[in-house]
Amino acid sequence: MTKVVGIRFNMAGKIYYFDPCGQEIERGQHVIVETARGVEYGFAVGGVKEVEDEEIVAPLKPIIRIATPEDDAHNEENLQKKKEAFAICKEKIKKHGLDMKLVDAEYTFDNNKLLFYFTADGRIDFRDLVKDLASVFKTRIELRQIGVRDEIRLMGGIGVCGRVLCCHSYLTDLVSVSIKMAKEQNLSLNPAKISGVCGRLMCCLKNEEETYEELNKNLPGVGDYVTASDGAHGTVQSVNVLRQTVRVIVEEGDEREIKEYPTTELQFKKMYKRNGSEMTEEDKEALALLEQMEKQDRLEKAEREANQAAEREARQKRMEERQAKKEKGSKNSGNANRQEKKLPGAAPENVDKVETPDGKEKKHRRRNRGKGNHAEGDKSQKKESDNAKNKETNANRHGQNSRHNGREHRSHSNKDQA
Repeated sequence: MTKVVGIRFNMAGKIYYFDPCGQEIERGQHVIVETARGVEYGFAVGGVKEVEDEEIVAPLKPIIRIATPEDDAHNEENLQKKKEAFAICKEKIKKHGLDMKLVDAEYTFDNNKLLFYFTADGRIDFRDLVKDLASVFKTRIELRQIGVRDEIRLMGGIGVCGRVLCCHSYLTDLVSVSIKMAKEQNLSLNPAKISGVCGRLMCCLKNEEETYEELNKNLPGVGDYVTASDGAHGTVQSVNVLRQTVRVIVEEGDEREIKEYPTTELQFKKMYKRNGSEMTEEDKEALALLEQMEKQDRLEKAEREANQAAEREARQKRMEERQAKKEKGSKNSGNANRQEKKLPGAAPENVDKVETPDGKEKKHRRRNRGKGNHAEGDKSQKKESDNAKNKETNANRHGQNSRHNGREHRSHSNKDQA
C-alpha cells in the first residue's frame, strides 16, 4: 500500500495519483505538481489515501507544494494569456490557409510550453504554423489534433436533458457507445433522438447498459411465441423491461386479445430475430447513418489511443535519456575526483615506477624541466644569463690584468737597460 493524492487539472479530467511527500492535503485544495509536461497547477479530488501498488503508474511524481496566493495569481494570469494566444493562433491559421478548427489553447504553469487543440477532417501539415507561433511566443509550441467528442468535452454545453453534458461534468474517460445499447434499451433508432451535441451517440446510453442486459435475459423478444401459465399462447407484441411485463396477442379461435403477463408466468424460447426485410426505408437509412457514426467513433478512439501511446513512449524515451545523461555526468565527476585524490597536485604522466634494491616497486615523481615547469624554466634561464655575465666579467678582468702585466714587464726591461 502506498499513500497518494488524486489530482485533476480540469473539471472532468482524468485523476492522476501523486506522492503527498508528508503534506496534509484536503479535498479541493490547489497544488503545484511535477508532471511529464512540466510544472502544473491542479486541485485535489480527495485527501491522502492508501491504494494498492498495482493501481499506481510508475514513476510516482511528487507534489511540490500547496498553491500559494502568488501561484493562484500566476494561474489567473496564464488564463488571460491563453485568450490572447488563442486569438493570435486563429489569425495565423487564417494567414497560412489551413483547413483546421482551433478549439482551445493552454499554457503550462511554468510557461515552458504552449499547447493548441484543434479539429480537422484529415492530417494537417502545420510545420510552418509552428515556426511562426514559436517566433511570436518565444516558447515551445505543441499542436494537438482531437476528435469532435473531445472538442465538446473541452467547450461544454447543455444536453437534450437540460443538464450539463456528462463528458464535461463528471466523465473522466470517453466511453465507447454502440447501436446495440440503443436496441437493448428499446430506444428509437432515429439519430436525432439518440445523438448528442457532438453528433455521436449519447454517452448516457452506456450508463444503464449493464442493467438492461441483465433484465433482458428474462424477457422474450418482440414476435417470439410464448405460452402462459393459464394455458393461453400467442406472440409477443411488446415488452416493458423495467416492470418485467410482456404484452401477448392471445388467439382464442377466431378472436384475438391482448393480455399482459409477468415474465415469471411465461414459457418461451428466444428464436425471433428482426431482419432487414421487415425494416422500413427510413429505418434502414437511420441505421446506416448510426453505423457510420459508430465507425467514425471507433476510428477516433483508435487514433486517440495511438497518439496517447506515442506520447507515453516519447515521454519514457526522454526520461531514459535524461537519466543516462545524469548517470554519465556523475560517473565522469567521480572519475575526476578519484584522480585528484590519487595524485593531488601532480599529473599522472609525471610518475614512474622504480625498482628498489630489495626488488620492490615504488612510485617516483619526475621533475618537470624546461617546458613542463615555467617557474623552473625561468630560474634556469636566469642562471644561464648570470653565468654568461660572470664569464664575460672574468674575461674582461683577465684582459685588463694581462695588459697591466705587460706594461710592468716593459717598464722593468727599460730600467734594466738603463
